[in-house]
Amino acid sequence: MQETWRWYGENDPITLEHVRQTGATGVVTALHQVPDGTSWPAEKISRRKAMIEAAGLEWTVCESIPMEQCVKRGDENAPKAISRWKDTLAQLGRAGVPVVCYNFMPVVDWTRTDLRWRSPRGTGLALRFEMTDFVAYDVFILQRKNAADSYDADLVARAELRVEQMNEEEKLRLERNIIAGLPGGALVQTRQSIAALLESFDGIDATTMQGNLVAFLKEVVPVAEEYGVLLGIHPDDPPFSLFGLPRVVSTPEDIRTILSAVDSRNNGITLCTGSYGARADNDLVAMAREFASRVNFAHLRNVTVEADGSFFEDDHLDGGTDMVSVLEILLREERRRAAVGDDRPAIPFRPDHGHLLGDDILKETNPGYSYIGRVKGLGELRGAIRAMARQIDREETTV
Repeated sequence: MQETWRWYGENDPITLEHVRQTGATGVVTALHQVPDGTSWPAEKISRRKAMIEAAGLEWTVCESIPMEQCVKRGDENAPKAISRWKDTLAQLGRAGVPVVCYNFMPVVDWTRTDLRWRSPRGTGLALRFEMTDFVAYDVFILQRKNAADSYDADLVARAELRVEQMNEEEKLRLERNIIAGLPGGALVQTRQSIAALLESFDGIDATTMQGNLVAFLKEVVPVAEEYGVLLGIHPDDPPFSLFGLPRVVSTPEDIRTILSAVDSRNNGITLCTGSYGARADNDLVAMAREFASRVNFAHLRNVTVEADGSFFEDDHLDGGTDMVSVLEILLREERRRAAVGDDRPAIPFRPDHGHLLGDDILKETNPGYSYIGRVKGLGELRGAIRAMARQIDREETTV
């Protein structure tokens, strides 16, 4: 497996020199400065690639080409937006970027309610999704129409009590945490823009959105095949409905639909153990085993899920996912590919997210993407991978 590192470009407080010091050899990045709704120019792709290579690294994964909301809605603007996406995909393929990770989440991307939650293990500040706080925002602060119908009555009652106890600054902080946008991205949402986007999805159910995703795949996978790019769709994060919207990359059945829609190794998945793991009924070891042949990228992190659906980012080898077993499955899949002549490169993975540790707590960092916490996670994963690889080598030697 290839160690990689998420980097947000020239404005990232973590430099490429810092990335190289981690021991990772690959960079996961995108042209975050290019506005949504435009194709990425070849010269900007080449410039970013040259910058990475000058630092002694390689651009292993593009994460992500922006997915315009009209594609998810499947409206009259979708064909042109898909054409722009295909143009960028082709440009990346021409430049030699081998993997593209993308997602199909409507309106909001990965969502947390607390970006600086103190871990119960005493291992720094973690990201957390608190169900009561999210419902408090959706029902009583955003005041989405009929929002209360999306939740259990007891949960709504707890949320009402919670919002009554919050001052205005706490309400604004919760709102910023939920809708502020992705690290490195140019788009920052407001309460008004989120409300308008949610309204634009009225009448779109899971069946319709899934059909829109399949239509998208049938357009883009042939381009990926032509230019030698491996696609890896990222799961919904969290993998359940937010704001009453359907989410269609959350379960094993969702993955089966995606992979069968276009049966090609270029149409693969990003196995994000933290995103899928935030749903208690997802068995990550079983999912890794079933879909191993179509894993084109891996995000490795761990979460602990609570009874009401809340969860927090745990240490990389702790939490609800048996990370060592997942790593064993991926390592054995790499060897299977080599044995059958599959020329795909080593499966790239990155230590996804990390706790705020040490003096990083006092620094300006992208939420989830501080330096020390991810270095710690990478070290833990590296050790587990080395030990598992040694065990597999011994097994193969004795056969």
